[in-house]
Amino acid sequence: MSNVADLLLEAGLSRERLEECRRAAASTGDSLDRVLIAKDYLPEGVVLATFAKLLGYEFRPTLDGVRVPGAFVNNIPVQFSRNYSLVALEETDDGAMRVATPYPFDLNPMDDLASMLGVELEPVLSPRQEINTLIARAYRHKADGVDEALADVAEDGDIAGLAKELDEAEDVLDVSNKAPIIKLVNTILFQSLKMRASDVHFHPYPDRTQVRFRIDGILYDMDSIPRKAHEAIVSRVKVMGKMDIAERRLPQDGRASIRLGEGEVDVRISSVPTSLGERIVMRLLDKTARIYTIGEIGLDIKNQEMLREYLNWTSGIILVTGPTGSGKTTTLYAGLTEVDTTQKNVLTIEDPVEYSLGGISQVQVAVKKGLTFASGLRSFLRQDPDVMMVGEIRDLETAEVAIRAALTGHLVLSTVHTNDAASTITRMVDQGVEPYLVASSLILVIAQRLVRTICPHCRNLHDVTPEMAAKLKKLGLTIEEIGGQIAFGDGCDECFHTGYSGRTAIYEFMPVDEVLRTQIMEGATASQMQRSAIERGMVTLRMDGTEKIRRRITTPDEVLRITQIELI
Repeated sequence: MSNVADLLLEAGLSRERLEECRRAAASTGDSLDRVLIAKDYLPEGVVLATFAKLLGYEFRPTLDGVRVPGAFVNNIPVQFSRNYSLVALEETDDGAMRVATPYPFDLNPMDDLASMLGVELEPVLSPRQEINTLIARAYRHKADGVDEALADVAEDGDIAGLAKELDEAEDVLDVSNKAPIIKLVNTILFQSLKMRASDVHFHPYPDRTQVRFRIDGILYDMDSIPRKAHEAIVSRVKVMGKMDIAERRLPQDGRASIRLGEGEVDVRISSVPTSLGERIVMRLLDKTARIYTIGEIGLDIKNQEMLREYLNWTSGIILVTGPTGSGKTTTLYAGLTEVDTTQKNVLTIEDPVEYSLGGISQVQVAVKKGLTFASGLRSFLRQDPDVMMVGEIRDLETAEVAIRAALTGHLVLSTVHTNDAASTITRMVDQGVEPYLVASSLILVIAQRLVRTICPHCRNLHDVTPEMAAKLKKLGLTIEEIGGQIAFGDGCDECFHTGYSGRTAIYEFMPVDEVLRTQIMEGATASQMQRSAIERGMVTLRMDGTEKIRRRITTPDEVLRITQIELI
C-alpha cells in the first residue's frame, strides 16, 4: 500500500488523515477510496484520479456528450445501473465495453454486469454525479412503465386504502412489491426526474387526471390517468408530504424526500381544492445537483470580472432580481463559491435551503417558530459575519436590517422580484426605505432571465426566412450581424423534439456609481435611471440575449419570449 500512500500524500492528503482513513476502512470493511470520499478529505475527482493512476485505469472527470450504447440500455435494468452506479460509455474495436464506475474496488457488480452483457468490460473511473446524470439521460427514452402501473391500478379494488404506505425517504426506483397506486406515483416521479422536470402537476379534469411536467421552464402534457384514480393519487401524495388526507377544502403545503438510487431529491408539495377535485403541484429540488461556478451560468467575461470584483467588497448590498424560477439563487450560489470561506465567515438564511454549500452555515426559515428573513439576519449580526446571503427581501423590515448590515461593514447578497435592474431601486424606495439609505448601501443590481439553449444534438444552420428576419429586426439585429444564417434545433429524441436542451441566463448588470446615486437621491424614475445607465454602457437583458443569438446559444424566439420591451 505504500504506493497508494505516496500518491495520496502527493495529492494533498496529510499523513494523519491517511492513517485515520486506513483505520476507518479496516474497522468498517469499506474500501479506502469510499472512506476518503465520505470524509471529504480530498475531492472525489482527486481520489478517483489517484486510484486510476495506481490501477492503470482511464479517469474521465466529465461524461458530457457520451452516448450510452443501445446494447447496455436495452439489456440492463435501470435499477441495476443506478444501484451500482455503472454505465457503459462505448464499445471498443475488439468487442469489449468501456464501463464507468466511481468504485474501483467494487468488483462483484462489475462481474455481474459482464455476465448480463456477455462481453469483456474495461473499467473507467468517473465521479458518481457524472455517472448518475448519464444514466438518467440514457434511460429517459425507454418505456417508463406508466402504462403497466396504470393497468395494475385499474385491476385494484381498494386503491385509496393502499395510498398510505410510506418509507422515510421513498426510493422511486423501487417499485417491486409496492401497492399499484404507489407504483404509479413513483413511476411518474422517476419519469419526471429522468426528463429533468422542475415541477410535476396532477391536474383534474371531468374525465381524467392530466400529468404535466415543467421542463426548461415550459409546461408539457404527459400521461393521462383515469379519473377514478385521482383521489388515490392525491391521498398518496399527501401521505408523502405528511399532509392531512381528510382536509379537502383548504389549500395545504407539504414536504417530502425521495430517493433515486443513491441521490436524494427534496419535494415541495402544494394542494389546492378546485371545483373538479384537488390539484397537486410538486416542485423537485435535486439535492445532489452540483453547484455551478461563475463561468458556467451564462455570464460574459466582462460581467464575470465585475461580479468577482464586487464579491471582494467588504460592505454593501448585491441584489439579484427576476421572476420566480429565473435562476437567481443559482447565481448567488455561484457567487458564494468565489468567496474564500477559510478567511471569511459566510452565513445564509433561505426558504428553503436548496443546495448544500461547503464551508458555509445555512439556516432554514421557520416562520411558525418566529425565524423569518429579518429575524435571522438580525441574529447573524451577532455571529461575526463577513458575508451574508438572505434568500429574499420581501418587506421593509428585511430591507432595513439588510441595509443596516451593509452600512456596518458586511457584504449582503439577496434577491428581489422585479422586472429589471432599475425598477429594483424604485421598489426599495416604494417599500419605505429612505432614498439616501438605498444610495449609500446598494453597490450592484443584477437582473436576469433564463432562456432555453439550442439542443447540441440537432443544432443546424438555416437560411433566414422573412418571418425570422422580422423577429431579428424587433431585436435590433441584421442578417449580416448573425453571419447570414440562423441556428436552431431541428428536434431529436435527445431534446424530445423541441429543438432545445437545457437553459442559460441572460443578464443586466447595473453597478451603483456616483451618477446613479445622485439619481436615487433625486427620486428619478426607473426609466430615467435605465436610460442613463445604457448611455454609460449598461447591457440590458435584451442586448445580452441578442449576443447569445449571435453566438448561436439560443434563438430569437426565446429572447423575444423572455424579454419585455425595454423601458426607454
